[in-house]
Amino acid sequence: MSHGDEKTPAIVSLLAGGIAGAIEAASTYPFEFAKTRVQLREQKGIPTPKNPFKVVLGVYRNEGIRALYKGCSSLVVGSVAKDGIRFLSFDTIKDLFKDPETGTLSPLRSLAAGSASGVVASFVAVTPTERIKTALIDDARTERRFRSGRHAVVTIWRETGIPGLYRGLAGTTLKQATATAFRMGTYNILKDFESRKQIKQSTVTNFANGSVAGIVTTLMTQPFDTIKTRCQSSRGASTVEAFRSIVADYGVKGFWKGTTMRLGRTVLSGGILFTSYEWGVALLNPTFATVKTTILKD
Repeated sequence: MSHGDEKTPAIVSLLAGGIAGAIEAASTYPFEFAKTRVQLREQKGIPTPKNPFKVVLGVYRNEGIRALYKGCSSLVVGSVAKDGIRFLSFDTIKDLFKDPETGTLSPLRSLAAGSASGVVASFVAVTPTERIKTALIDDARTERRFRSGRHAVVTIWRETGIPGLYRGLAGTTLKQATATAFRMGTYNILKDFESRKQIKQSTVTNFANGSVAGIVTTLMTQPFDTIKTRCQSSRGASTVEAFRSIVADYGVKGFWKGTTMRLGRTVLSGGILFTSYEWGVALLNPTFATVKTTILKD
């Protein structure tokens, strides 16, 4: 994302996005864990609480603190790649989407740029890492056949090949396209509005903008997230099978399963992600500017 009139270098977007993704994923993972547990099919006779804190507390009491971070490493690695690529592609694509006459990005073009960058991130990084994370969480409460993230990758690869690692590609890509459109688009729209109103950017405004973007994103994309989770359970399911199973289990309202958990996470994660990204850009820009100047002098 540009800072003022200065374009952020591609390498800075990539690195700052990756760092922000790792910080965001690690710091909010228990909420992601709770949300995923709720979206997966309930075990017979063991209903899942709707309150995310009850889910987290129940898992902590019965399975220990380590269980709450089952699949976390997979998500962190995926978030480094996902958010690095997402910020890089958004910063690149939005320049292509700018009005050629005014050089500005309208709200609709902001959403379109975000959607395109979400598709790129889904294919390159998000789908396989989300598949492993979800499979690990599901497996931990049922069969317990995966010893680690690496073991899950090897097992799924042996059983189903590359298609197994890309289970839920359609649902994930739909989710990423819409989620990135609303998350990056909303944040960019808010920043542009504040720039026109001459509101100074700070940690508080960055966090607030990111949190608002997270709320909008969650409410608009929850059905895609629920379908994706069902597709990426330990044994996997097709998008059609996942859709049918959600309707059979809960009816139409089932597509918004886990909304409370996801909101609890995205309010924090949106603020953390964009604040960390802006910090990363502020720290890395001078470093790379110095390196570039040194190279040009030599």
